[in-house]
Amino acid sequence: MESADVNKEPVSLSETVRIDPSSEIELVSPDSTNEQWKEIGEKVSDFLADLPAYLSDFFGEYRRPIITISLIIASLIAIKLLLAILGAINDLPIFSSLFELIGMGYSAWFVWRYLLKASTREQLATDFSALKEQVLGSK
Repeated sequence: MESADVNKEPVSLSETVRIDPSSEIELVSPDSTNEQWKEIGEKVSDFLADLPAYLSDFFGEYRRPIITISLIIASLIAIKLLLAILGAINDLPIFSSLFELIGMGYSAWFVWRYLLKASTREQLATDFSALKEQVLGSK
Protein backbone atom coordinates (compact mmCIF):
# COMPACT_ATOMS: atom_id res chain seq x y z
CA MET A 1 0.00 0.00 0.00
CA GLU A 2 1.61 3.07 -1.21
CA SER A 3 0.47 6.52 -0.51
CA ALA A 4 -0.18 8.78 -3.46
CA ASP A 5 1.71 11.68 -1.86
CA VAL A 6 5.03 9.89 -1.48
CA ASN A 7 7.48 10.23 -4.36
CA LYS A 8 9.94 7.49 -4.96
CA GLU A 9 12.49 9.83 -6.47
CA PRO A 10 14.86 11.80 -4.29
CA VAL A 11 13.79 15.39 -4.12
CA SER A 12 15.58 18.53 -3.04
CA LEU A 13 14.50 20.63 -0.10
CA SER A 14 13.04 23.33 -2.30
CA GLU A 15 10.75 20.81 -3.95
CA THR A 16 9.36 19.53 -0.66
CA VAL A 17 7.86 22.89 0.33
CA ARG A 18 4.20 22.95 -0.51
CA ILE A 19 1.75 25.80 -0.22
CA ASP A 20 -1.76 25.14 0.88
CA PRO A 21 -4.01 26.20 -2.00
CA SER A 22 -6.68 27.46 0.42
CA SER A 23 -4.36 30.05 2.00
CA GLU A 24 -4.08 33.45 0.43
CA ILE A 25 -0.76 35.03 -0.26
CA GLU A 26 -0.62 38.72 -0.91
CA LEU A 27 2.02 39.63 -3.40
CA VAL A 28 3.40 43.11 -3.00
CA SER A 29 4.62 44.84 -6.07
CA PRO A 30 7.82 46.87 -5.90
CA ASP A 31 5.87 50.00 -6.85
CA SER A 32 3.67 49.79 -3.75
CA THR A 33 6.68 49.32 -1.43
CA ASN A 34 8.36 52.34 -3.00
CA GLU A 35 5.18 54.36 -2.45
CA GLN A 36 5.09 53.27 1.19
CA TRP A 37 8.72 54.30 1.66
CA LYS A 38 8.00 57.63 0.00
CA GLU A 39 5.04 58.24 2.34
CA ILE A 40 7.18 57.37 5.37
CA GLY A 41 9.96 59.63 4.10
CA GLU A 42 7.52 62.50 3.61
CA LYS A 43 6.13 62.09 7.14
CA VAL A 44 9.62 62.06 8.62
CA SER A 45 10.61 65.06 6.51
CA ASP A 46 7.52 67.00 7.62
CA PHE A 47 8.21 66.18 11.25
CA LEU A 48 11.85 67.27 10.98
CA ALA A 49 10.80 70.47 9.23
CA ASP A 50 8.39 71.30 12.07
CA LEU A 51 10.79 70.21 14.82
CA PRO A 52 12.23 73.70 15.52
CA ALA A 53 8.70 75.06 15.96
CA TYR A 54 7.81 72.20 18.32
CA LEU A 55 10.96 72.75 20.36
CA SER A 56 10.48 76.52 20.60
CA ASP A 57 6.85 76.05 21.70
CA PHE A 58 7.94 73.46 24.27
CA PHE A 59 10.74 75.69 25.59
CA GLY A 60 8.43 78.71 25.68
CA GLU A 61 5.84 76.81 27.69
CA TYR A 62 8.21 75.11 30.13
CA ARG A 63 10.99 77.70 30.31
CA ARG A 64 11.18 78.18 34.08
CA PRO A 65 11.17 74.46 35.00
CA ILE A 66 13.79 73.72 32.34
CA ILE A 67 16.05 76.50 33.64
CA THR A 68 15.53 75.37 37.24
CA ILE A 69 16.37 71.75 36.46
CA SER A 70 19.39 72.85 34.40
CA LEU A 71 20.69 74.98 37.28
CA ILE A 72 20.21 72.14 39.76
CA ILE A 73 22.08 69.71 37.51
CA ALA A 74 24.86 72.25 36.86
CA SER A 75 25.25 72.95 40.60
CA LEU A 76 25.41 69.22 41.38
CA ILE A 77 28.10 68.77 38.74
CA ALA A 78 30.03 71.77 40.09
CA ILE A 79 29.85 70.44 43.67
CA LYS A 80 30.96 66.99 42.58
CA LEU A 81 33.85 68.50 40.61
CA LEU A 82 34.87 70.70 43.54
CA LEU A 83 34.81 67.74 45.93
CA ALA A 84 36.89 65.69 43.50
CA ILE A 85 39.47 68.48 43.23
CA LEU A 86 39.61 68.93 47.01
CA GLY A 87 39.91 65.17 47.47
CA ALA A 88 42.80 65.05 45.02
CA ILE A 89 44.54 67.93 46.78
CA ASN A 90 43.87 66.37 50.17
CA ASP A 91 45.55 63.13 49.04
CA LEU A 92 48.82 65.02 48.64
CA PRO A 93 50.57 64.69 52.01
CA ILE A 94 51.95 68.21 52.28
CA PHE A 95 48.68 69.96 51.41
CA SER A 96 46.52 68.03 53.88
CA SER A 97 48.83 69.04 56.73
CA LEU A 98 48.94 72.61 55.45
CA PHE A 99 45.12 72.81 55.34
CA GLU A 100 44.91 71.52 58.90
CA LEU A 101 47.39 74.17 60.06
CA ILE A 102 45.46 76.90 58.26
CA GLY A 103 42.20 75.71 59.87
CA MET A 104 43.70 75.64 63.34
CA GLY A 105 45.27 79.07 62.84
CA TYR A 106 41.97 80.60 61.69
CA SER A 107 40.13 79.03 64.64
CA ALA A 108 42.69 80.43 67.07
CA TRP A 109 42.45 83.90 65.47
CA PHE A 110 38.62 83.81 65.63
CA VAL A 111 38.66 82.91 69.31
CA TRP A 112 41.25 85.64 70.03
CA ARG A 113 39.41 88.27 67.98
CA TYR A 114 35.76 87.65 68.91
CA LEU A 115 35.31 85.31 71.87
CA LEU A 116 37.75 86.32 74.62
CA LYS A 117 36.31 89.73 75.58
CA ALA A 118 32.69 90.62 76.31
CA SER A 119 32.77 93.73 74.11
CA THR A 120 33.95 91.77 71.07
CA ARG A 121 31.31 89.08 71.72
CA GLU A 122 28.65 91.82 71.68
CA GLN A 123 30.09 93.16 68.42
CA LEU A 124 29.95 89.65 66.93
CA ALA A 125 26.32 89.26 68.05
CA THR A 126 25.31 92.61 66.47
CA ASP A 127 27.17 91.76 63.25
CA PHE A 128 25.44 88.37 63.17
CA SER A 129 22.02 89.98 63.77
CA ALA A 130 22.65 92.50 60.98
CA LEU A 131 23.63 89.73 58.59
CA LYS A 132 20.58 87.71 59.61
CA GLU A 133 18.30 90.70 58.87
CA GLN A 134 19.92 91.19 55.47
CA VAL A 135 19.40 87.57 54.51
CA LEU A 136 16.00 86.86 56.09
CA GLY A 137 14.60 90.38 56.12
CA SER A 138 13.38 92.37 59.09
CA LYS A 139 10.21 91.35 60.93
